[in-house]
Amino acid sequence: MIRKIVHIDEEKCNGCGLCIPNCAEGALKIIDGKAKLVKESLCDGLGACIGYCPQGAITIIEREADEFDEKAVQEHLSRMENENHNIGGCPGSMIRQINRQWPVQLALVSPSAPYLYRSDLLIAADCTAYAYDNFHNDFIKDRTVVVGCPKLDDNDYYIEKLTEIIKNNDLKSITVVKMEVPCCSGISMAAKVARDRAGVKIPIKVVTIGIDGEILDSSNV
Repeated sequence: MIRKIVHIDEEKCNGCGLCIPNCAEGALKIIDGKAKLVKESLCDGLGACIGYCPQGAITIIEREADEFDEKAVQEHLSRMENENHNIGGCPGSMIRQINRQWPVQLALVSPSAPYLYRSDLLIAADCTAYAYDNFHNDFIKDRTVVVGCPKLDDNDYYIEKLTEIIKNNDLKSITVVKMEVPCCSGISMAAKVARDRAGVKIPIKVVTIGIDGEILDSSNV
């Protein structure tokens, strides 16, 4: 049938993945570094993903395509959910679980990304993962992670983005990991201001890593 359906310009697409969590039907996937339409029947042609593409790579066109199949969408989403909860199973399942948490750069993460909802959120300064040897096991494991650098980026933007994330996702906990250097305090400040603006009463655990790679302090604010 002739109908409206998404079209992805692969020349413009940079594989950032922002469109993925914003397709309610799960019709998009990053394949070989580009966003792809998994199956025509999964796309409703409404284009909810368009506004989340910073490259303008997604448009709605009218062409011959398989009819949108709502039943197939529900079955597809159910399979995805089962795969994403199959932690500790086959290596393929683990890879898909990691992909659910991508992207991790705070500037790229959508506040409506499904992996944020009811999560234990880790907000990490960029350098911490390189300074602290056991960062993954001690901090990333079992948490959803966003990373950023308050010295190189706009901290006001971080506050705005984190406010939306905290306000809309009913987070279970918030942990901030930062370096001991003065500029890094901006990321813990951004988290605290965002929490207060969101009107959420949730303690923020702030962990400070020394330049020698040791944990210097851990406290709630």
